[in-house]
Amino acid sequence: MMSDFLAENNSCGQFILNLVSRGNAIVAELLRLKDYIPKVYRLDTKQDAQKYCDIILDFSYFKISEIHEERIENNEALRDLDEVFRDNHIEIIKRFYLVFESIHAYVTDLNHFVEELNEGIYIHQTLENVFTDIEGKQVMCEALYLYGLMLIIVDAFIDGTVRERLLVSYYRYAPQRQDTRSCIDEVCKLLRDTGYSLTKKPLTYPEDYFKRIKINSTYVDYVIGRLRSDDIYGQVSVYPLPKHRSTALANQASMLYICLFFSTDILHSQTAIMREIVDKYFPDNWTISLYMGLVVNLIETWDAFKAAKSALNNTLEAVNVKSYAISHGTNVPNLLKTTDLLLKEGNITDENLLKDINNIITTLRDCNVTVRWLMLHTVLKPGQNDKLKKSKQLRELVVTESKCDPELLFKLLLNTAQLELVVRELYKQLMTNKQDQWNELKMETNARLLELSEVFGGIKPLTRIQKNENLKIWFVEISKQVQSLSQEESSSSRKIVQLIQALEEVQEFHQLDSNMQIIQFLTETRKYLDQMLRTMSIKEDILINLQIIGDISYAWELIDYYTKIMQLGIQKEPTLVIKLRAVFLKLSSALEIPLLRINQAHSEDLISVSQYYSKELEIYVRKVLHIIPSMMFEKLARIIEMQTTVLKELPTRVDKDKIKDYTQLDERFEFAELTNSISVFSQGMRMMKSTLVGVICLDPKQLLEDGIRKELVLHISKALHNHLIFSPKSKYDELSQKLTTLVSIMDGFKRSFEYIQDYINVNGLKIWQEEVTRIINYNVEQECNGFLRRKIHPWQSLYQSRYVPIPIYPPIDQSVNFIGRLAREVIRLSDPKNSVYLDTTVTWYDSKTRKDLINKQTIASIASAIEITGLVGLDRLFSFMIVNGLQKVISYLENKNVQNVSWINIIPSIQKEMERNEEFSNPLKVYQTYINRCTKIWTEFLENILLVGQLQLLRNLVAFYLNTSCKFNAKTLESSLRAINKLAVEQQFL
Repeated sequence: MMSDFLAENNSCGQFILNLVSRGNAIVAELLRLKDYIPKVYRLDTKQDAQKYCDIILDFSYFKISEIHEERIENNEALRDLDEVFRDNHIEIIKRFYLVFESIHAYVTDLNHFVEELNEGIYIHQTLENVFTDIEGKQVMCEALYLYGLMLIIVDAFIDGTVRERLLVSYYRYAPQRQDTRSCIDEVCKLLRDTGYSLTKKPLTYPEDYFKRIKINSTYVDYVIGRLRSDDIYGQVSVYPLPKHRSTALANQASMLYICLFFSTDILHSQTAIMREIVDKYFPDNWTISLYMGLVVNLIETWDAFKAAKSALNNTLEAVNVKSYAISHGTNVPNLLKTTDLLLKEGNITDENLLKDINNIITTLRDCNVTVRWLMLHTVLKPGQNDKLKKSKQLRELVVTESKCDPELLFKLLLNTAQLELVVRELYKQLMTNKQDQWNELKMETNARLLELSEVFGGIKPLTRIQKNENLKIWFVEISKQVQSLSQEESSSSRKIVQLIQALEEVQEFHQLDSNMQIIQFLTETRKYLDQMLRTMSIKEDILINLQIIGDISYAWELIDYYTKIMQLGIQKEPTLVIKLRAVFLKLSSALEIPLLRINQAHSEDLISVSQYYSKELEIYVRKVLHIIPSMMFEKLARIIEMQTTVLKELPTRVDKDKIKDYTQLDERFEFAELTNSISVFSQGMRMMKSTLVGVICLDPKQLLEDGIRKELVLHISKALHNHLIFSPKSKYDELSQKLTTLVSIMDGFKRSFEYIQDYINVNGLKIWQEEVTRIINYNVEQECNGFLRRKIHPWQSLYQSRYVPIPIYPPIDQSVNFIGRLAREVIRLSDPKNSVYLDTTVTWYDSKTRKDLINKQTIASIASAIEITGLVGLDRLFSFMIVNGLQKVISYLENKNVQNVSWINIIPSIQKEMERNEEFSNPLKVYQTYINRCTKIWTEFLENILLVGQLQLLRNLVAFYLNTSCKFNAKTLESSLRAINKLAVEQQFL
């Protein structure tokens, strides 16, 4: 029993429980890290391959490690690149290595535990004893299953070549730790490239992979034996119908599927065993979910195993597949009608729920089984394809024969989730009020019986009722029997049934039918007793069964297939989000699976694992509901267009004959209609209640605001990216034209946001200011990365957000983004070779045409386009460029980057000559000689010196504008406050 084997004082049970808890945490970390693989490790682009081929290496490095390290050490450029790469990637490399190492440590500890069991280290515990215990066999099977799952996940999400490169990088960059039992050699052997990819599968895969570390064969046999023969989780009792057996044993089937790879002889040649396994677990299904939506197709994965493939053929016969498809397909419309009827307001009450709970659970069971089978066998995760022709044909056959429209299937899922939510919440309320309800019913029943005894005793006379001492005594006795009833005693239910029968008999034998009041008293008493009986049946088992039946972990990733259907539904009817809340809550219940053992073990990993899965679900919910702010911005785009180009601004005074020109009734009606539709979408989002998904509470108001921010960021980033692209040989006025266009666009957004904020109840200008500032700061940070040794990765940036991401566009030229392009365009226009700077006017002029190139007005236009934050960002970027230019100048002076031998010590030699000859008879000739000696390197040196000066002048212009702007704003604010105060005084005086 659990209380024995997993008790805190049982060291054997605690060890394996903690190991399984660790396994679930490792799986979560692998799934988390799959999204953080540095792109450079894939070497996808030719540029990356050429640049990093000497420092990002696979296991071939170990054969030539000394030669390779020596080559890097002897090449200064390569050494510098290697050091920069290490500084920028060491943290993520360490994290990947730690999770790889933890897989090896996990299987080592599992093997060690099995050895200790066999050696009798744990007193009174043997391998055989543990597998006879209910909880013992569960955690022992889970331990092997989780190890196999880790191997599958690693190979599915982290390519073999990428793993090798990460491991080699760790070996090269990180000092070898002494605090671990897993040496890097063993980790490398376990996780070296298997040769598996989405397009290629080795002949002996995954058996060779699973054999890299040997697992005790007796332990494997025990695990497979128990999974084959037992219902280790007791799920069959929740699914009593034989046709639901494969669903009942689905989780166990997934475990068995993975564990069979540790004993591939069964898959290859044990035809009888495989036939038994298929008949029990896969008689009507061939697509299974391994863990949190990781789906596999047995047709493809068992194709290389003769016995397994042969055993599966019966399931895959066209006649059988058609039968399953037709059966589940016809269930959909029938179940939709049933659930629609149950969900009608007023159909599920406390009384009806207690009366029909079994029928409702049966309906929910049928719904979940139907949805599960059809979703797994008709839906492919976005971006995936069937690898084998046969699996594709069977999927198409199921779709054809089931005649199941995805929208109908999703509607059934929606109804199922809603019904589960209603039943669960109502039943929880009944459980909470169970004792009070029992006491109230008992009191009412007792009162009715005492009243009847008083009637027949003559104390309370009723017309045409004669006094009857026997009946008086009998009703008093029955009353005492009711008072003795207790919820805790199992015999009470039998007593209640007997009391109801006795009341029916007394009505019949004593001919009490003649008086309607007596009949009413007896009927009410029986009704209360019946309700007491039903109240006694309120148990937590019902909620547990609902949780098991409602499992949707298989759809953790497949649900994304229905995202468009959800969004189209929201577009038509924004209030659909209220119903979708039930689906999100149903998905959140899937978190129970990975957290169960972690919670039991009281592990510190509980918070991080629950946060990971909760955040994944939260991101999906945001993705679905993002259609609302997206639609709002579609309407807003038209509002912006109308505000900027269609609607005329009403002047303070209008001539009578021109009023008609300003009315624009049709246009203003359209404007009002657009505003109303935005308000409706906003209201639809707010109607969804706050929803707890895992450990994260989703506030609809915050979701709406974040969605608006996300759309705003997308539109602003796109405008900045598209309108700040300059041709290499652009005209002098191209910058001003592009800035004018951009100012118009940004101003349109700002004005419309200011207008619409009251209709959607958000602080529009605050959001505008925050998001524009964040976009500018992020792009400045990423542009400045080019001058930093230690880069700031996007996922490390303070300005980047997972919920409101700033889009990253591919570079168009040497700049990373628009801020770099703008800075370099300003530098190009103010180039000293082609322009002249006059300090008196603070302006750059074209040296040929004498036209203005850059002046205070240009900086003002930039400020209008990208706000004051953008100017500050430009100033920061110019500062980095100045530092870079000065570093190059110093490197020239220190002879670091000059290939010409004649330049070596040229400055010191000139200095010495000048010191010896303090006075020159012909200075012009002497200096000309010095200039001639520096001619070969002078051009590049001069370019950097000029650039530093040019950038400093630009910074001065930016600073001048900022100071002027700030002073002006301060003066304007001060004068405004004075005017307000004056007006207030005048009003008070009046």
